[in-house]
Amino acid sequence: MIKQILRYQFSSLLILALVLSGCSAIKTVDFESLVDTTSKPIDFQIKKTYKLEDDGVYVSNEFTGARLNGFERKNDSTAIVIIKPENSPINNSAYYAFKAWSKNARSFYFEFNYPEYYKHRYMPKIKENGNWRVLDSSRVYKNDSIFTIKLNLTDTPITISAQEIQSSNDVNLWVSKTIEGKDYVRLKSYGKSTLGIGLPVLDIYKGDKKGKDIVVLLTRQHPPEVTGYYAFQEFLKTILDDSDLAATFLNKYRVLAFPIMNPDGVDLGHWRHNANGIDTNRDWSKYNQSEIKQAVQFIATALKKDHSKVLLGLDFHSTYEDVFYTNDIRKSTTLPNFIDDWFTALERNIPDYKVNEKSSNSTKPVSKGWFLYGHNAVGITYEIGDATPKDKIQLIGKVSAEQMMKILNQAVVIK
Repeated sequence: MIKQILRYQFSSLLILALVLSGCSAIKTVDFESLVDTTSKPIDFQIKKTYKLEDDGVYVSNEFTGARLNGFERKNDSTAIVIIKPENSPINNSAYYAFKAWSKNARSFYFEFNYPEYYKHRYMPKIKENGNWRVLDSSRVYKNDSIFTIKLNLTDTPITISAQEIQSSNDVNLWVSKTIEGKDYVRLKSYGKSTLGIGLPVLDIYKGDKKGKDIVVLLTRQHPPEVTGYYAFQEFLKTILDDSDLAATFLNKYRVLAFPIMNPDGVDLGHWRHNANGIDTNRDWSKYNQSEIKQAVQFIATALKKDHSKVLLGLDFHSTYEDVFYTNDIRKSTTLPNFIDDWFTALERNIPDYKVNEKSSNSTKPVSKGWFLYGHNAVGITYEIGDATPKDKIQLIGKVSAEQMMKILNQAVVIK
C-alpha cells in the first residue's frame, strides 16, 4: 500500500514537472547580431546621508529611485556630486537623483562628476512642496565637460533629479486610479522581478476575448526614460476614455499593456539596466532575464489560449529627441500599410508636427524586432525627447492613440 502511494506521488510529481516544463518552453527568436544577456554583477550604491559639517550642507540618497555614489567638499561654496552607473559597459544615460538641504538658508554649488567617457545628459528637475519643475537655466553652468548647478538651500529638503521620479509604487498608484470603475480592464500580474517586485499587466477588451487580435504596449525597460512613460500614460488613457471610438476598438481588439517592465532598475536608480546588470531591451531573443521571459510567456499563453495573434507592438522609450524607430519590412506583415497611414494621420491632426521616423530592420534583439520576426507584426519603438514639454507629450500621446484606433477599426488584417 505504501509503495502504491509513493508510486502515485512520484507519478504526480513527474506529470507536474512535465506540465511546468511545457509551460516554460516558449519560442525564441533569432536575430542577426545576438547580445550576451546573461546576468552580470552590479555595484549597489551605499544608501546614506552625506554631511559637510563645516558648511552645514547635507545630501541623501535614502529614498526609492535615488542615484548618488559620493559627495565631497570642493571649497566653502561648492561640493562634488559623484555619480556612477550600476555597471559597465553602458550607454550614456547618466541618471542622478538626491535630496539636498542645509542648516541655514544659503546658496550652494553642486559640480557633477562622472566616470571617464561619460558626460552629463539630463537637465536637472527640482521637486519642492510636492511639485516638479525644470531648474532655471540661469542656475546651470557648463565649462567644457564640467556641469555645475546652483541651488538655494533651506532646512527643508529638495529633490534634484535627472528626470521626474516615477517609482514602481508611483506606477501602481497611477494604474489603480486610471482603471478605477472600468470593468473591462483586468489588472493582472505576469510574475515578479529579480528582487521580488510584482510585474503588472493590464488586459483590456470588451465582450468575448476569443479570437481578438492583440495590440501590445510596453514601457520603462530603461529606468530614466520617464517622458516615454508619460506618452504611454496618455496613450492608454485615450484607449480607456469610454468614447465611441474606443468602445468600437475594444470590441474588436484586445490590448495588453505593461506599464513597468524593469521595476528593479527604476527603484534602484539605475542608468539603464535591471537588477542583473542587463539592458532588458537586448533580451528579446533568448529571454535570459526573468522580466522579459515572463512577459513573453504571458503573451504566448494569451495567444494560444484565445486563438489570437499580435498585430502591433509599441514600446515607449525616451531619447534625445522625438523619434519613431520602425522596421523596413512591412508588406509581409499583418498590417502592411499601418505605419504610413498612422504617420500621415499624426501630421494631419497635430498642429505643426512632422513625424521623425528612422527605419531599419532590427539586427539586435530589441522588442520591435521581436514583434516582427517572432509574430510577423508591426513593431515600433516610440521615443519621446528627454526635454519634450509635458503638454506636447500629452497631445502626441492622445492623438497617436486616437489615430491608431481609427486605422485599426477600419483595417483588413492579412492572415
